[in-house]
Amino acid sequence: MRLSTVRVADGRHTAAARQEGDELVLLPHSDVGALLATGEDWQERATATDGERVSLARASLAPLVPHPNKIICLGLNYATHIWEMGRPTPTHPTLFAKYDGSLIGAHDEIHMPPVSDDLDWEAELAVVVGRPGRHVPREKALEHVAGYTVANDVTVRDWQHRTREFLSGKTFEATTPIGPTLVTSDELPAGASGLTISCSVDGDIVQKSNTADLLFDVGDTIAYISTIITLLPGDLILTGTPGGVGAGRDPKVFLRPGQELLTAVEGIGELHNTVVKDRL
Repeated sequence: MRLSTVRVADGRHTAAARQEGDELVLLPHSDVGALLATGEDWQERATATDGERVSLARASLAPLVPHPNKIICLGLNYATHIWEMGRPTPTHPTLFAKYDGSLIGAHDEIHMPPVSDDLDWEAELAVVVGRPGRHVPREKALEHVAGYTVANDVTVRDWQHRTREFLSGKTFEATTPIGPTLVTSDELPAGASGLTISCSVDGDIVQKSNTADLLFDVGDTIAYISTIITLLPGDLILTGTPGGVGAGRDPKVFLRPGQELLTAVEGIGELHNTVVKDRL
């Protein structure tokens, strides 16, 4: 099953939707996160419901889960990215967080902040939590996954590097596209492993890798995070980016206003976003 969150009523509200061919069937839930929060039978609810239909091509896609309880991200989770950033290989997942104000839809504009020109791309596989869990054992971790989606952890590099902590460069408003759909776990390989992940800028491929190369895979990550805090339905986990980021190049390359960013994960979908410069 493929689920999205779409803007309705002239963009004033959103609704969860089930994809059927080239149409989206609107569901009686405000977004995908709200659907997941209805209980463990959310998939049956989504399948059984029929409602108003809208054209997929014309739909305005909101962030897949607009207001998750948590957005937890992994840094340094592909060997190629660890190498290009000159960092030692982590022995434990490198975690940081985002806030929901950073999230945008699959086709929305990425807002370059007026305080920086060092805007960088980071294609990522994202996990959407479907069941609550604390102290989840590794062998049961994938049972807590509703499905997977695509994200780009667009980063303001100079702000990220102001301190040892990543947060300030990672959660600027309207910088993190996520979507276009949640693809349920049954439609993908276990842990979404073995999928091609890529990013291009103005049609030039800048990142291309495979999710099989994750240092800490989805099961490892869920077990680790749930040791710290209870995972809840709708929580988002961004699993890290492969090599090829702009800050890892010599000379460094950063995004500019007007550039088109395309982020893709095989079997899930694509994000198409244009960079715009914010003004004070």
